[in-house]
Amino acid sequence: MSTLLDYDLETAHDNTTHGDELRSTMAAVRVSLKWFGTRKSVSSLQKTEAARPFNAEGKFLSVGKKLIDTTHPAWKTVTGVRGTILGFWRDRSLPFPEDGIRLIKRQDIDVFNETMRRYQNELDEAVWRLNEHYDELKANAQQRLGRLFQESDYPTTLIGMFEVTWDYPNVEPPNYLQDYNPRLFREESQRVRSRFNEAVRLAEEAFTTELSKLVAHLIDKLSGDTDGKPKIFRDTAVTNLSEFFERFQRLSIGSNEELEQVVGQARQIMGSIPPQQLRDSATLRQQINGQLANVQSTLDQLMVDRPRRNLIRNRK
Repeated sequence: MSTLLDYDLETAHDNTTHGDELRSTMAAVRVSLKWFGTRKSVSSLQKTEAARPFNAEGKFLSVGKKLIDTTHPAWKTVTGVRGTILGFWRDRSLPFPEDGIRLIKRQDIDVFNETMRRYQNELDEAVWRLNEHYDELKANAQQRLGRLFQESDYPTTLIGMFEVTWDYPNVEPPNYLQDYNPRLFREESQRVRSRFNEAVRLAEEAFTTELSKLVAHLIDKLSGDTDGKPKIFRDTAVTNLSEFFERFQRLSIGSNEELEQVVGQARQIMGSIPPQQLRDSATLRQQINGQLANVQSTLDQLMVDRPRRNLIRNRK
């Protein structure tokens, strides 16, 4: 009979193997955004004035003002590029237990660089067009803010106020430590190894959680009706699953056999069914719904089991 210790050692060995694989095939990538802030706190005097009608003390209030109309189409274009950039970064990478850093396959670095440069150009162009409306946006803000408007809150131009940069930080211990302090080098190497082992767990958790949400959403849309008619759903309820399967195949390192099996099961169920076919056939909706319910049950169990596995591992 296997003991908790046996299970712990086996799990640690498996994770270490996959962590080492991540370490040898992935690179750390960091994306940073410089962004013009659209909100600002008002002055203490203005807080006191705002508090007076309520017989309150200004220092107990948090009062801010909106500098730019964020519903303007030009502003939405700029923020849309930001969303695209961050979405691309996340879709092409795996989580890493360090803020602002994710892991990308080394073989994808050239494509990543090329795509990010294109997005950088798109951002610059969108900001240039936004700047064409800057005087209009400030005039609108002055009208809406009244005496709260202050010219000093606004830069002369929006050019240079938005920027995206990316780099590939070294997460490995520096080589000079090996000669300078071998003991410290070994400790740092073990720390890095532990981080990559944790990255394996984070990747499994992220994949499981995302698939669970996508499956639950589609089940909801396929089951029941509204006013006697099938629920309406967008194509993305189906296509988002297809995109997930492709991303999982591209980034998964096969560290969790159960997860691999349930993803394969979901992929087989969905096949290449077009969204419209699901809308047109009540029989097909019922069939897919029942099969996905089994997938959801397995995913729920995976998420329930995960804390227990972590607890056992932490007993070491």
